[in-house]
Amino acid sequence: MATTSFSSLDAVPCVWMRGGTSKAAFFHASDLPVEPAARDALILAAMGHPDARQIDGIGGGHPLTTKVAFISRSQDARADVDYLFGQVVAAESRIDYAPTCGNILAAVGPFALEEGLVAAQPQESVVRIRMVNTNSYCDAVVQTPGGRVAYSGDTHISGVPGEGSPIELRFSDIVGSSCGALLPTGEPTDRIDGVEVTCVDNGMPVVVMRAADLGCTGNETPAELDANTALKARIESIRLQAGQRMGLGDVSVKVVPKMTLVSPAQAGGSLNTRTFIPRKCHDAIGVLGAVSVASACVLSGTVTEPLCRLGAAPRHDLSVEHPTGEFTVRLLMDDSGLAIAGAALLRTARPLFRGQVLVPPQPLIRKLDPA
Repeated sequence: MATTSFSSLDAVPCVWMRGGTSKAAFFHASDLPVEPAARDALILAAMGHPDARQIDGIGGGHPLTTKVAFISRSQDARADVDYLFGQVVAAESRIDYAPTCGNILAAVGPFALEEGLVAAQPQESVVRIRMVNTNSYCDAVVQTPGGRVAYSGDTHISGVPGEGSPIELRFSDIVGSSCGALLPTGEPTDRIDGVEVTCVDNGMPVVVMRAADLGCTGNETPAELDANTALKARIESIRLQAGQRMGLGDVSVKVVPKMTLVSPAQAGGSLNTRTFIPRKCHDAIGVLGAVSVASACVLSGTVTEPLCRLGAAPRHDLSVEHPTGEFTVRLLMDDSGLAIAGAALLRTARPLFRGQVLVPPQPLIRKLDPA
């Protein structure tokens, strides 16, 4: 690990990036301690823990803005770069590496190109990314006219003001990425605490429940759902049991599985959603969470079957509605039209600042030599 000195603070190279509807601190893995405990101590100090507001750090005090990404050239012949995602858990001084993040994934391609990890092509560049958390792969198609990453464009995504250059994320080998199977329990529908649920994993473990079965309309605001302590306790009970059934073990301190309430579409989409991540209601829905929910829609016997509007195979474009807009997921089916062969979607991303994050020395961080 090599950094410059800044008075009594350690200075670590960092790029703060927006990816989709989230923000994260991006680091070259080579700029961080190799030993995981020392690395995590540095990152937690940089983000401002143990203060939940993260006043003394760069964290945003919210799950969507308290994320980190560690990037390196991949030793895997099937990928250009490795992407390890970390969800910094507010007020608990820990980093959860169980899930990956599809929103932050959208910024990995531009970061890799800008930082010289992958050579840019004249028109568009395809960056092959290995998502280390789930050992799965994604091709990020980035617009690079004249060999430079383009950030301006006419693509709008819900939850982000303005427009930007499209980044197409093409997923492969994400079925059962965390649980080993698309339907981890082996059934399209299970019953937990008297509620019918569908447990699905196509890039993100998700438990899907009909909002009506929990006494909701599905149109409540995130604030209204967060204020319903009885509802959240019931959802958490289901989550803990579903985690065991999905092969995830004790999930009491994990951020997976995500919990999604579904109801009929309200704005012309395929399905309406409210997602808990896992104990706070999301203002939108995560990228891979949306892929998993959309996947449930094309499977027979799931809780979404009577609610979802589907187009014709072999391609399904599903508009997943959420509190701040919609998320369109493209599912590609195999020749039989019954199995999911791949998924793709559009995001935007851009760097917000590039420089050094200044970190107070931590007990687990070795002293750094001035560069």
